[in-house]
Amino acid sequence: MHGDALTLFLCGDVMLDRGVDQILPHPGDPELREPYIRDSRAYVELAEEVNGPIPRPVDFSWPWGDALSVLDETAPDVRVVNLETSITASGEFAPGKDVHYRMSPDNLPSLTVARPDVCALANNHVLDGGRSGLHETLDTLAAAGLRAAGAGPDVAAARRPAIVPTGEDRRVLVFSCGAASSGIPGRWAATGGRSGVDYIAELSDACAVAIAGRVRQIKRPGDVAVVSIHWGGNWGYAVSADQIGFAHALIDGGVDIIHGHSSHHPRPAEVYRGKLILYGCGDLIDDYEGIGGYEQYRDDLRLLYFVTVDPDTGRLADVRMVPLQSRRLRLRHAGQQDAAWLGETLDRAGSRLGSHVDVQPDDVLTLRRG
Repeated sequence: MHGDALTLFLCGDVMLDRGVDQILPHPGDPELREPYIRDSRAYVELAEEVNGPIPRPVDFSWPWGDALSVLDETAPDVRVVNLETSITASGEFAPGKDVHYRMSPDNLPSLTVARPDVCALANNHVLDGGRSGLHETLDTLAAAGLRAAGAGPDVAAARRPAIVPTGEDRRVLVFSCGAASSGIPGRWAATGGRSGVDYIAELSDACAVAIAGRVRQIKRPGDVAVVSIHWGGNWGYAVSADQIGFAHALIDGGVDIIHGHSSHHPRPAEVYRGKLILYGCGDLIDDYEGIGGYEQYRDDLRLLYFVTVDPDTGRLADVRMVPLQSRRLRLRHAGQQDAAWLGETLDRAGSRLGSHVDVQPDDVLTLRRG
């Protein structure tokens, strides 16, 4: 951190489940109920077919790979991840879903090794182990001292932000919510008497105004407010009009950073009224190696987002995006050509939003407005 500036680490989906869980020291039950794959270890085999053998067991830091040294070198003030899995030893599978993500609670060190300050939970996989699995997830995170937002035993708890102190009279507030457009079942919505996630049925102006109102009730001078939102489909660079309108309304209402995720690859960013909107951070950790069909999106390329803001105003000072590549279920530094491809792709995609991406000599991507 330089001067009074505040730097946040933000990333997309962290999925330490299924194939990743199976290579860690304490793998859970590998059973799946997917249409074509019934054993999580098959995802490890797919990755090995493409990129070579993976040792088993790996240590807890393996999935993060080179990301950990980047985090140590950058030393952000606050670290926020979208944790897209249930953490449960339960054999329960949420009904009506083809894909279920769950990781063994005994493998939690594979999350804590990255020292996240906040885990956003309002997504379409946190209840994959049913409501009992959600309660175990919440209990496991709490026992490890990890803050969570976006899910809870009732709607009040699900809407409560995670609060990270960052100095005298300064805090980062992280609110987490998830939209129907990301595949969250409506029955997962938390209510006054039912556990679940902070669910958004429609990206309407009224909903944005309500969220912004809750932010203003808690936010005080010196606070930076982040809304972490799971929304939209998995593929494509186009940003829908309802997402743009919703993000703008949140910022108009006092939010400082929009941390969007759900897409399997990075999507464009926008600077609106001096505030940052990340429409899709892409996956960070998953077991998708070897799964074909969307090669044009290069979902093997991942980004670490380091966002620096003025804590007095929440205005954006700088965005640095470090490109990594997933190989053998482990993150490694992306090559120069891959970084250039990602930078050019995001530059083209963001131009209609008035933002541009530059590739620096060290292959780090930076965001430029206009």
